Amino acid sequence: MKPLKQFSIPFTGLKIGKHQFDFEVDNSFFDAFEYSLVKKGDLKVGIELDKQETMLLLHFDIKGTIVLDCDKCLSEFNAPIDIQERQIVKFAEDELESDDLEIIVLSRKESELDVALPIYELINVSVPYIKVCEQDGNGQKCDQEMIARLESFSIDTQEQQQEENNDDDPRWAALKKLK
Repeated sequence: MKPLKQFSIPFTGLKIGKHQFDFEVDNSFFDAFEYSLVKKGDLKVGIELDKQETMLLLHFDIKGTIVLDCDKCLSEFNAPIDIQERQIVKFAEDELESDDLEIIVLSRKESELDVALPIYELINVSVPYIKVCEQDGNGQKCDQEMIARLESFSIDTQEQQQEENNDDDPRWAALKKLK
């Protein structure tokens, strides 16, 4: 994960109080994660770090667009993203796993915080379960040519075509009388 080195925040030299960090997320960020739902995007990430004596409070503000594939017509579209989220960082003598998803536990020996994974997770969680072109906010409609092509391959359409072909053959007419 070397391309994500710029997403580290050195917090040991910071004074107690609030500090602002800004990051740019582009296609190279998503390329660093092998099985990402999102492959392309252009996002601005603002992180307000509130350093306290015993913990750090992170407030994420992520805005921009990501490129998704429409589940209906299979074309790519730009989906707007606007995320505000909070994360708590606590310190422990040894690295313990936290059951709470809102809390990150760091060793007291750590001097910097890697925010690449929390940013990545927040973006991926914001991806809608069903992705359609109408979600881009610009009124983009699905590719009608592709929808017509997909409908021609549907089972209902194929059964209708098969029934039409069967009506031409007189042998089928004799078999239908047996019903």
